Amino acid sequence: MKRLLLPLLFLVADLLYGQGSSMPWQQLAPPDTTGTWVQPVQAKPAMPVWGHVNGIRIGLDPLPGPRGLIRIYTPYLNYGFSEVMNFIAFEPIPKGKETRGFSELEMSSIHPGKRGKHFWSADHPTGVSALDGEYPARGIVEQNNDEETLTVYLFAEPFDNGAKVYARLRFFASRPYEFELATYTYEGSQELDYFILTATMGNKPRLRTLFLRDGKESALELWPDYKDIHFTPHAYFPQQRMIRDKKGYVYFIAAPDEVDYLKTVYTAGTNQHWKYRGKPATQYWIKKNPSEQLNGLLTGRFTYWASKEPIPGGVSIENFELKEPFKAGDSFIFGITPLSPKAFIQHIKH
Repeated sequence: MKRLLLPLLFLVADLLYGQGSSMPWQQLAPPDTTGTWVQPVQAKPAMPVWGHVNGIRIGLDPLPGPRGLIRIYTPYLNYGFSEVMNFIAFEPIPKGKETRGFSELEMSSIHPGKRGKHFWSADHPTGVSALDGEYPARGIVEQNNDEETLTVYLFAEPFDNGAKVYARLRFFASRPYEFELATYTYEGSQELDYFILTATMGNKPRLRTLFLRDGKESALELWPDYKDIHFTPHAYFPQQRMIRDKKGYVYFIAAPDEVDYLKTVYTAGTNQHWKYRGKPATQYWIKKNPSEQLNGLLTGRFTYWASKEPIPGGVSIENFELKEPFKAGDSFIFGITPLSPKAFIQHIKH
């Protein structure tokens, strides 16, 4: 099927495959969890979850959380499903423009009145017949370069700025704590200068420390006097400052400055979903073939999103991302490892 059919089939597929179902997510069939992979069951309303049985997993709406975001689950950190560790948002910027599209914040055109762009899954880049809602794609298990992988495609409905984008997500059997995202546009999209994938909930585990070739940067030092309820200005870090492994891959690495989350004292008004009780972990982005234009970007927050409740310990990293000129098929790797930053950095250098 040619990709030019995608825009024409949005509404048809919405009717055929249960998009926008009001079925509570708890009533959806749990995913298969046998062998290496977690995958949605087929032929019945199912939870849209993919990933490693003993590692990182991702999910989509209608699982708990805002629309327009990929959910990230880390059960290996003693943080069970359906608690979300982080989210990834799609934020495309058309050619010649400066303003981003925001998958989480824009209103849906497929589901009028709902905030957040609709995401759906497919087994192939041209797949429209398995739009998720009640019936997510299972994903394709295959051999890639002598390693077993699980691949699923995640599409977003058109953005207000005319961007039409999707990503190929791929999990690798030997790397349980990370996954690869390759970025694309589909037929009818505006040309893009950037397609930014942003990890957008660093405040939950309170990421504060950035690890670079020339030392560390702390959110407390980047924004020492910030006490507003909005996002801080962006902080930029060129790829030349990022840590590299022996293959030349660059790593953009952030971690909390806390050792024991159980000792955290929250304000009385802090919503329960912000109270992280899992193990500390190191989060990172990898770019295998970085261009000179690659930058790492951070924003921070002093208060939790949509509240006036201060974050324990002060300002922390919220958005955590790589920004590089868009090239179709370019890939990025995101991971959350239980290793400490020191142990992780030693691991990637050897």
